[in-house]
Amino acid sequence: MMATEYASSGEYIKHHLQNLTLGKLPEGYERHDHHGNVEVLSESTLTFAHNAQEAKDMGFWAVNVDSMAFSIGLGILFLFLFRMAARKASTGVPAGLQNFVEWVIEFIDTSVRGSFSHKNPLVAPLALTVFMWVFLMNLMDLVPVDWLPLAGSMVGLPFLKVVPSTDPNVTFGLSLSIFVLVLFYSIKMKGAGGFFSELAFQPFPKFMFPINLLLEGVGLIAKPLSLSLRLFGNMYAGEMIFILIALMFGGSWILGLFGGVLQWAWAVFHILIITLQAFIFMTLTIVYLDMAHSEHH
Repeated sequence: MMATEYASSGEYIKHHLQNLTLGKLPEGYERHDHHGNVEVLSESTLTFAHNAQEAKDMGFWAVNVDSMAFSIGLGILFLFLFRMAARKASTGVPAGLQNFVEWVIEFIDTSVRGSFSHKNPLVAPLALTVFMWVFLMNLMDLVPVDWLPLAGSMVGLPFLKVVPSTDPNVTFGLSLSIFVLVLFYSIKMKGAGGFFSELAFQPFPKFMFPINLLLEGVGLIAKPLSLSLRLFGNMYAGEMIFILIALMFGGSWILGLFGGVLQWAWAVFHILIITLQAFIFMTLTIVYLDMAHSEHH
């Protein structure tokens, strides 16, 4: 799946930005392959999309299999590594994996203590899970863009996106989960009436509650939107830069050499971005939950 195998750079970019989508195509659907051949489906068929239009025509219930597989796999990897470190933990001077895990837990504990002013045993484990899961998903952006799609093509997969956080479905799923927790604790701590009062009777006087409700409602809905779009936008842009750099390897050896230097430099800088985005997602999660526990007067 090198850039030189495509008719144009645009085709190469579109291929690397397309998810491996599984869904149903209806009976009578016309499928067009790269050679111009047309296949008319005799019945409703569960299949992988061969292009972006097919993925769109599959509708809402289509699943981006690559995003699901990599995100779930990385979540399992996180649980496995931390469980292994916990089982092998010793009271001596930590080293290797135990040292890393202890450093991460201490970092998360400091962040929670600094941003969360209430008592809730769920918040610290949630913050740890959010930080490590988002970090691992972002870390996949450092895998060279052609390696895994090439491996996928060898087993018949038409597309393979390996960075789950470049899929808005994944980032929205994460942020909506946090949003549900925010709503749950807002109602639990303040009661349904108290939560509604917080939305309807601030910041202006009570008789202006329609305006208050509009302003506070927009602010409430903006939380999951900003949480998801910030992560998606930054990671999508980073992936696009890696793809554009990879196009240089299809040119002359001088351009390829320059592309190699750029790829190394961007990878080093991108380490900061993927860590920062995981930290921001975790910090905002803690802050939103702290706001959900707090009474506003």
